[in-house]
Amino acid sequence: MIQPLVSQMMSTPDGPFVMIEDTAGAVIAAGWTDDVAALVSRSGIGGALVVPGVCDAAAAVEAYYSGALDAPLAVPVVTAGTAFQQQVWGALRAIPAGQSRTYGELAASVGSPAAVRAVGSACARNRVALFVPCHRIVGAGGSLTGFAWGMDVKRRLLEREGVLPSVLML
Repeated sequence: MIQPLVSQMMSTPDGPFVMIEDTAGAVIAAGWTDDVAALVSRSGIGGALVVPGVCDAAAAVEAYYSGALDAPLAVPVVTAGTAFQQQVWGALRAIPAGQSRTYGELAASVGSPAAVRAVGSACARNRVALFVPCHRIVGAGGSLTGFAWGMDVKRRLLEREGVLPSVLML
């Protein structure tokens, strides 16, 4: 018998946030949306049985929004991707709150300094936003760059963490 995945929607200061967990309590999809079906589709877990419920990771999301900004990094995640993408996502989880990296710095940290675009692609394919903090990656010179959940959400996350890129401080 196939065990269903559990989804939970939460209200956050950055809008509705949905997470989906497997039966072991690992987050397999997360993002700022109120559309569970869209998150399922975006995450490549289509066809899986997803039922509403309570996710273990909800406590980490609440803690994040209460000021424990690294709480999501302690939550187990399951990600599907290439070996390089897995490396990038691991490096993202090593960036503490209050810090950011450029795409170039992240590429260098995984031993591929010329793979800046591939790092950007891995960030874009991150299925577990907040738990793998791709919002902490900025463009060269600190410019605010794309984010699957919207630039306003990225800006607020970086403001909350005290890392707003200098080009945005007008």
